[in-house]
Amino acid sequence: MLNKLETISFSPLRISLHLFFKTTARQILTTFPARFNPLKEKLSPHEAEKFSEELKVKLRNGIKPNNDKKNIRKMVAGLGDSRGLIRRTFSEALGKVGPSATPALRRALLDSDDVIVRRAAAKTLKLVGDPSALHDLLKALLTDEDPVVQGSSAGAMAIFGEKAIELLEKVLLDPTSNAMQRGLASWGFSFVGAEAPLALKKAAKSLNVEVRAAAIAALGDQIQINGDQEAKGILINSINDPSSKVRAEATTLLGLLGESAWVEPYLFEKLLDKEPSVRTKAAISLMKFNSNHSLNHLNEAKSLEKDKGVRKVLEQVIDFLSNRK
Repeated sequence: MLNKLETISFSPLRISLHLFFKTTARQILTTFPARFNPLKEKLSPHEAEKFSEELKVKLRNGIKPNNDKKNIRKMVAGLGDSRGLIRRTFSEALGKVGPSATPALRRALLDSDDVIVRRAAAKTLKLVGDPSALHDLLKALLTDEDPVVQGSSAGAMAIFGEKAIELLEKVLLDPTSNAMQRGLASWGFSFVGAEAPLALKKAAKSLNVEVRAAAIAALGDQIQINGDQEAKGILINSINDPSSKVRAEATTLLGLLGESAWVEPYLFEKLLDKEPSVRTKAAISLMKFNSNHSLNHLNEAKSLEKDKGVRKVLEQVIDFLSNRK
């Protein structure tokens, strides 16, 4: 009986408290509205087309689009348009806006349920060029289920040079990264190229095979364009790396340098490598030089080759070069 009376006596208090908190919560929401979510902004096809035409005029005349939040929200919304040319206009306009557009683009990349928006956001962040988005791009590379979003994120990361190498290296070192993610991280290394020479040369000496192979494959610009002798020395040493994956990447790069005078002797040596994949790449690299005087080495390698797949490649390369005489 006492409990019942207590309950009855406190009911008005409970009602008062409920009303107080409900009213207070409403006041707080009115005074401090929720942060705008750019993903909720929508443009009809007509609105998107009209707005994109306005932006085109500004871009043609070298006028930077307004960087106020409302304008940025509309442009980010336009990234979800089904028409590629219109999406491109919005992307270019956001690129001109610059870092002011980064917060909205980062949220679009990570939070949108529209894969078209996520893809466009990753590509647009590359145009914006704001390094504060690096970790968001990394997250998209590692967590987004769409391979285009992953690839666009890796490509966008690459423009940030040394900072990108550090993060891409972590992807290669992480045992939980899948083959797709590791492949895109290696691809990102190649896009960085000569933009981060010290970081790449350091990575090329890594104890980790995946990192070493990715860095070796990306040394081409430093050797070919910048004449980097240290990078050239690292490449030559990697030809005899303990890892066949690294040797294969080095052998492939040799064929891309277009400098047969000093490259061919190393490729002749790799025709006799213990790993079939390396021997195959050596033969293909020699074919790229269109060099007839490599035929003796190729024929000798063919006579010694026991692997059917490699032997077939050797025969095709020999036939190709013989017909070039």
